[in-house]
Amino acid sequence: MVGVDVPSSAANRRELQRAELRAELVAAAHALVREEGYEGLTIRKLATKVGYAPMSVYSYFADKQEILMALAEDAFADLARRMRRNRPDDPLEAVRAALAEYAAFGLDNPNEYRTVFMTEKQKPPVGKTFAEMESGNPAFQVIMERVEACISAGRLKGDACAMATALWTVAHGAISLLITFPFYPFGDPKAYVMRIGDLALAGLAAGEQEPLTDEPDRC
Repeated sequence: MVGVDVPSSAANRRELQRAELRAELVAAAHALVREEGYEGLTIRKLATKVGYAPMSVYSYFADKQEILMALAEDAFADLARRMRRNRPDDPLEAVRAALAEYAAFGLDNPNEYRTVFMTEKQKPPVGKTFAEMESGNPAFQVIMERVEACISAGRLKGDACAMATALWTVAHGAISLLITFPFYPFGDPKAYVMRIGDLALAGLAAGEQEPLTDEPDRC
């Protein structure tokens, strides 16, 4: 029996080591983006930062696009953890708390936000449906859950996906403008995002919201 288990254990160790090295590369990519922005993220610079040969990086990521997707998945997970920390009992306040955390993430990490949310993703992840992509975005799922709680409490009415998408659109638009037009007199940045979010919530609460599309497997 020991002879049977050894190859499996060796394979598990290799997989664990590969996962650890990939995580190290993703962490280094985050650091590069924070320090130098999107333009500073290159395979060569990433390899130098972790002390690998560039060809070693290519064994984990085929190109910069795949690194961007890994950064996005990692950022979504971190953002979701932050958003879940604060959940007031009032369902609308819980939505506002999630938006506040989203705003803080974007405004406190402008280079990372710009790279993850404001660079074109030229191709979707290979072999993933839209539903699978959404389930892999835990930050959006937090907003969805809180919108659904508002619907259950009778505070909002209509399609949860449409409302969560609208809130994300509004928050993202405000944060993007604050990052790209810092000289505009928006006032306090985080307060501005919340003000725009409150306007969106008031608009959503004014009537029943229809689905965005008739296509199946959306949200």
